[in-house]
Amino acid sequence: MHDSGVSDEMDRVFKALSDATRRRLLDRLHENNGQSLSELCDGLAMSRQAATQHLSLLEAANLVSTVRRGREKLHYLNPVPLHEIQERWIDKFERPHLRALSALKQKAEHAMSPKPKFVYTTYIEATPEKVWEALTDPETSAAYWGHSNVSDWQPGSTWEHRRLDGSGVADVVGTVVESVPPKRLVITWAEPSDDHPDSPSTVTFDLKPLGGTVQLTVTHENLRDEAEFRQAAGGWSAVLSNLKTYLETGKPLSLPAWS
Repeated sequence: MHDSGVSDEMDRVFKALSDATRRRLLDRLHENNGQSLSELCDGLAMSRQAATQHLSLLEAANLVSTVRRGREKLHYLNPVPLHEIQERWIDKFERPHLRALSALKQKAEHAMSPKPKFVYTTYIEATPEKVWEALTDPETSAAYWGHSNVSDWQPGSTWEHRRLDGSGVADVVGTVVESVPPKRLVITWAEPSDDHPDSPSTVTFDLKPLGGTVQLTVTHENLRDEAEFRQAAGGWSAVLSNLKTYLETGKPLSLPAWS
């Protein structure tokens, strides 16, 4: 059943990428992520209705995610499906030819505040409760993330992203800002040696049941510089792919080399 679901997802991705107009829309998001419908249509010989139809197909393929900001609906490039294609097929056969796809995956956006820095969405065959447990349970998070997420997950509490070597050392620390199981979790994210403790980045996990799956959207914002941007871009793609694989098959991919 899982193989069929994965195949259906990949079919939607390849179908979406087969159209030149939709590829152009992805290019525009790559150039400037977090655009409204009006901004995407600007400069393109396309009606709003046509653009909406193309964007709907890209959303269905999980290549584009959307976030509401006031009355506007902002569109973001989602690199997770591209990362999954890379791991399943391209890395096995054509690693030297990966550069263009990697560039699209690793540099999702350069939007300015207050737009979210990253909006990654993936669809997982599981219940919201199982996904929530995977994010918050120390043993489960260790199985696919390579670190244990430790906290009581109450608003105002601290949380730690601890190594598995028994040292108790945490590579990431923060505070639980909002916790509504199994729907929404907001945490601050910083290294213990952070020189700017008053301005940590923020990670939001939104879980939404959708048929027999869970739509998991991860928003990572308030990143400081290009180096932190690149680290997060590659890191979240690997973590979310591993989470999806673990919950759907019970077997994680190789643990990501990212906190």
